[in-house]
Amino acid sequence: MIQDDKSRIPGAFLAGLVVVLLLLGGLLLLTRSTKIAGPAAEPRLPFTSTEQAYASHIHFSDFKMTRAANFLDQEVTFLFGTVSNDGPRTIREIEVTLEFRDVFNQVVLRDPRRLLGPRSAPLAPGQRREFQIGFEHIPADWNRQLPSIRVTALLLE
Repeated sequence: MIQDDKSRIPGAFLAGLVVVLLLLGGLLLLTRSTKIAGPAAEPRLPFTSTEQAYASHIHFSDFKMTRAANFLDQEVTFLFGTVSNDGPRTIREIEVTLEFRDVFNQVVLRDPRRLLGPRSAPLAPGQRREFQIGFEHIPADWNRQLPSIRVTALLLE
């Protein structure tokens, strides 16, 4: 009877070891597939002297800001506006940087965003397009004024 208990211990140990190895293998497979399937970082857009010179042909207007609650009952601030291409070339992609300031005019939030991305329709010369940008976390010391917006990268046709 004592002999039977001792012969079962290696079997139970091996079964436990197999279960642990299967769990570790599944966890490893899950984390590797998540990294592969995750969103790829967008490539940096050029901003050479050509793009910098063309940035003066891009204008922003019709700004409006609103606050709304999302589905988690958190406040989200939205900036609505219009971008216009007043130059002779077609714009494929635009990256802008928005700067929120405090009452002392110091930057409290600097946020780069893509207004036109690789899946957006190009903005032809003379065209205007509305945009919407959502901000979940704006610092409390923001002065409640419109942020400054400037073009920081472009992809032209």
